[in-house]
Amino acid sequence: MRIRDRLRAVYGAPLMRPHGDPIAELVLTVLSQSTNDRNRDVAYLRLRERLPSWEQVRDAPLVEVEEAIRPGGISKVKSVRIQAILRAISDGPQPASAGPRAASGSSACELSLDWLARAPIAQARAYLTALPGVGRKTAACVLLFSYGLRDVPVDTHVSRVGARLGLLRSGAPFEELHDQMLALTPPGQELELHVNLLRHGRRTCHARSPSCPECALARMCPSRTLF
Repeated sequence: MRIRDRLRAVYGAPLMRPHGDPIAELVLTVLSQSTNDRNRDVAYLRLRERLPSWEQVRDAPLVEVEEAIRPGGISKVKSVRIQAILRAISDGPQPASAGPRAASGSSACELSLDWLARAPIAQARAYLTALPGVGRKTAACVLLFSYGLRDVPVDTHVSRVGARLGLLRSGAPFEELHDQMLALTPPGQELELHVNLLRHGRRTCHARSPSCPECALARMCPSRTLF
């Protein structure tokens, strides 16, 4: 794949290893909305310092969660969503392979999504996208970054670069974009292609003023003459 090889020459091959914590990835993705990576990380660290377990985050008064994540912006919305996700994980059905659990709704119920690593990926994706406010991008982040499973998150940067390169259909719904991105990505290269397209969108292929003269992909980009 020429585009992948050219991006690798410019940005290198990312060496991120799966971190094995799907709940952390869910929360990080919520915190990343409408803010930058630094503010997201500050909010996440404050949350974990003040409420060290996910059970504590789930059961804490809403105002405590809201105050902890305030540096990440729109904390009123994000705090509600985070607790809703954690409660849905506690209360919702899980496969028998997840093992025994406490009664539904019990504050003693331990939060875990470890079963995702063993589940068929379609089942894992369907479960995640049924959680409150979780779409294909968030589900893909959880599956890819937590366990290295075959999925590719498509955010605004990846969709923009992919559409300009002719890889993705411009204006397509995100469900279709994820299916297209997954189909064209060679197995085992999901992380590399996602991260390098994201980097290219942030550094060169900007939304309003792309730096086409400096773009390493200019020769293979059908959109370069439009800017």
